[in-house]
Amino acid sequence: MVVQGRAWKLGDNVDTDQLVPGRYLSLTDPQELASHCLEDMIPRFHELARQGDIVVAGENFGCGSSREHAATALKALGISCLLASSYARIFFRNCINLGLPALTSSEAISGIQDGDEVRIDVAAGAIENLTRAFRCSAPPLSSFLIELIEAGGLTAYVRDRLEARVPALREKRE
Repeated sequence: MVVQGRAWKLGDNVDTDQLVPGRYLSLTDPQELASHCLEDMIPRFHELARQGDIVVAGENFGCGSSREHAATALKALGISCLLASSYARIFFRNCINLGLPALTSSEAISGIQDGDEVRIDVAAGAIENLTRAFRCSAPPLSSFLIELIEAGGLTAYVRDRLEARVPALREKRE
């Protein structure tokens, strides 16, 4: 699985309330959540972000509350991958469960600037900054986590596995 897009570089300790401000927690539609993603940090982020863009952050990305809204908004915006020095544990898992790849590499953070074009081989952990001719690596995600992401997240993965075992479930959905 290879993704490529423009980098949006954020700092350390970007919390879930910055990703989706708490005043929008009553929203449930992913596109509505996306329209408020990072709005207090990067005005009009939802209009500026393009399908495939990559969010690059420092330490402790996704800290704060464990709500799923933040990962949902990023995914709905079309962000293809997250790259950070470290993640809040629950935020990391929320991303994976929603099918949003999240890789960890402090080295990459120092070699990527806002607006750079970045290519990431998620399965191999290979990171390439196409703008600055910089390459590094990240610990690759396990094959199981790659399976979850490629299926579209945990719910889709489980649904597909159940339907493979019980064909009547697939027929009901169709």
